[in-house]
Amino acid sequence: MKVFGLAGWSGSGKTTLMVKLLPELKAKGFSVSTIKHTHHSFDIDKPGKDSHAHRIAGASEVMVSSATRWALLHELRGEPELDLNALIARMAPVDVLLVEGFKAYPHPKLEIHRPALEKPLLCAIDPHVVAVASDAALPEVRVPVFALDDVAGVAQFILRFLGLEARVRHGAA
Repeated sequence: MKVFGLAGWSGSGKTTLMVKLLPELKAKGFSVSTIKHTHHSFDIDKPGKDSHAHRIAGASEVMVSSATRWALLHELRGEPELDLNALIARMAPVDVLLVEGFKAYPHPKLEIHRPALEKPLLCAIDPHVVAVASDAALPEVRVPVFALDDVAGVAQFILRFLGLEARVRHGAA
């Protein structure tokens, strides 16, 4: 499984670019999954649902399944957060695994940068940032820079970087 990340400060547009990249990569014939990191507490389960009752009652893991999808909820209950490699190991194999966030991890990544946020460039301190997508020119940057809306160019770069460009199936859906 080839892993490639999208990293940037909050509000930079990581998710927006991610949801545009997914259909672009799928149209080229690749299977793609994602991992999203958040620094906030989150809950995809709702009070009143049986799965929520199982979890609140103390289950370490609760799996919910239907004819259209399944989900596994794992409660850490004071255990440390899993690192990216441990999370990747739990994913089913695909051609490309896109990782949103995890900006401190040493995997190849595209930085999403908006100068208007007044945050420093990650590529200045992170050697794992192999390209940048921005809504402004960045002449000081020493890695390839893409316009934030150049989804096709970013997808092509990712595939080339991962050594998958030769596997592109034209017209695949």
